[in-house]
Amino acid sequence: MTTETPISRAPVDRPTRRRRAPWLAPTGLILLSLLPVIAGMFRVTELTSGGVITTDNARFFASPIPVIAHIVSATVYCLLGAFQFLPSLRDRRGWHRIAGGILIPAGLIAALSGLWMAAFYSFPDGDSALLMVVRLAFGAAMVASIVLGVLAIKRREFSAHGAWMTRAYALGIAAGTQAVMFAFWILGVGPVDSLTDALLTGAAWVINAGVAEFVILRRAQLARAFSGPR
Repeated sequence: MTTETPISRAPVDRPTRRRRAPWLAPTGLILLSLLPVIAGMFRVTELTSGGVITTDNARFFASPIPVIAHIVSATVYCLLGAFQFLPSLRDRRGWHRIAGGILIPAGLIAALSGLWMAAFYSFPDGDSALLMVVRLAFGAAMVASIVLGVLAIKRREFSAHGAWMTRAYALGIAAGTQAVMFAFWILGVGPVDSLTDALLTGAAWVINAGVAEFVILRRAQLARAFSGPR
């Protein structure tokens, strides 16, 4: 008489999350925002304290409300939005909902005021029609991303909501990427002309959009890996 020994199944290895410094992403995003935020605060101070009017800032003094609205809303959007990438806060419904209630209108005001300025402010020296088109295109893309993100959460499509909001934030924070690109260009190549200005500005938005798609794809891959069969 033979006895059969049961075949023991080896435990199935499930993917494990890599432990990363949780503050790395928000810290990097805040640092990326610092240059445009500081420049924006100087502009607001200039406009509210009666600074010297020059050919570069005359359009802002002639119509200060759009640029002040843009700077204030963009500052809130970039700095507060960085904390949405902190897992310990993002997973808290109360925090995420309250922050989202601030970020959605702030993002829309930043994008819409940016569109208004691109369309109606006079061109300063060095700007071009191509730069205006670039600003209008990516500003409209940011508005569309926020609107689609809001519609997705109303349908309780949480993954789609996160994806659209990630895209909107990437476009909203592009001023920091633009500042870095311009700094490297000026240090390595020299002054920019109107064409280079438009191309570098657009390239920064494209880079940020590409990073956003990578983050969205990576997030989806991790979600599938951790929701697979046990």
